[in-house]
Amino acid sequence: MTKHKASGFSQARLARLDEVMTRRYVDGGQLPGLLTQVYRKGALVHTGMSGHMDLERGKPMREDAIFRLYSMTKPITSVALMMLVEEGLIGLDDDVHTHIPSWRNLGVYASGVPQLVSVAPRFMTTQPARPMKVIDLATHTSGLTYGFLMRTSVDAAYRKARIGQADTPGGLEAMIEQLSTMPLEFSPGTEWNYSVSIDVMGYLVQKLSGLSLGEFLRTRLLEPLGMSDTAFYCPPEKLERFCGCYQPGEDGRLKLMDDAQASTYARPPALESGGGGLVGTAHDYMRFCAMMLAGGTLDGVQILSPKTVALFSLNHLEGRRQLTDMAPPGLFSEAGYAGTGFSIGCGVNVDVARTRLPGSLGEYFWGGAASTAFWIDPAEDLTVVFMTQVIGTEARLTLRRDLRTLVYSAMTESFA
Repeated sequence: MTKHKASGFSQARLARLDEVMTRRYVDGGQLPGLLTQVYRKGALVHTGMSGHMDLERGKPMREDAIFRLYSMTKPITSVALMMLVEEGLIGLDDDVHTHIPSWRNLGVYASGVPQLVSVAPRFMTTQPARPMKVIDLATHTSGLTYGFLMRTSVDAAYRKARIGQADTPGGLEAMIEQLSTMPLEFSPGTEWNYSVSIDVMGYLVQKLSGLSLGEFLRTRLLEPLGMSDTAFYCPPEKLERFCGCYQPGEDGRLKLMDDAQASTYARPPALESGGGGLVGTAHDYMRFCAMMLAGGTLDGVQILSPKTVALFSLNHLEGRRQLTDMAPPGLFSEAGYAGTGFSIGCGVNVDVARTRLPGSLGEYFWGGAASTAFWIDPAEDLTVVFMTQVIGTEARLTLRRDLRTLVYSAMTESFA
């Protein structure tokens, strides 16, 4: 990607972006290091980095560092599914059970306590108001959940069965079979709940394409876009560039959570998680974002059509509701709720005033568990990728707020 100074930004204010984020979060001890890239009007206009990629080994942050993407995997998997939609292999309004027959009779949780069951969870269920559709998977309104949410008996059953874990014997097929025995949290389309839904979409990509999810992504998406450092694991020859991952300790200081040189990401997983399993560089992720910003084609390689890409800027929640209307209070999310709807594997800005932040209608975005983030703003021909590696920090949403404010405040012209 071309680098140049864009007339639409103040260089002094971009420098302030780096200074504030470094002072507040790296020097403040909340992040080991960070890397920020800003792309506008077809060019990479800013790269800023500071701190370390590996505190234990004293390695400074580098532009080609490899990060755990966690849930920033979800938009990539969503694009893979939409590639198959364009080929006529699946539709967003398809009933999921037409592609996963064992899910035909999934019921909605009514009662049951899985912790007290020694062999397998047993639940009383009711019939859902309607079948789960593929769009419910894309918008997290499927009735599925995550075990780490720690809210309900269904969450507990997921934890007991270790659903979605990278070491699951049998991989995605085994996960789908596990889920066929679990109740739904709610009737599809009625609530929003962060979940393994995008992992299920990854399974659908695998089943319909006849390739493993990793092979489909590599051959149909990653290699064509030049995303050579993105995969479901970091091979030995690239571990030198792999970041350590941290979490806040009881004393407030960062402690090592996953050593880069001894990471579970250093070997291929049994389960390729389309919801959170990829690692990659800021450069690679920016290639992905630039393709989407350009309407599905980058450097002559077409991944999607412009009309399909436009669907990512729309709110697909039933009744065009917002997350504040559909998500239980306090539910984990990679973004704030106010002013936010949900598109295809991403949050989408549907009410700028309610977000209390600068932005544009139709911009779509998400983040990862290690505090990474991105957003794509078609109205301003802008995309931003932010990388770091800290899980469990209370500053996760605050730093994304500050990043957004500082990027937009560096603009000297607006198209919207």
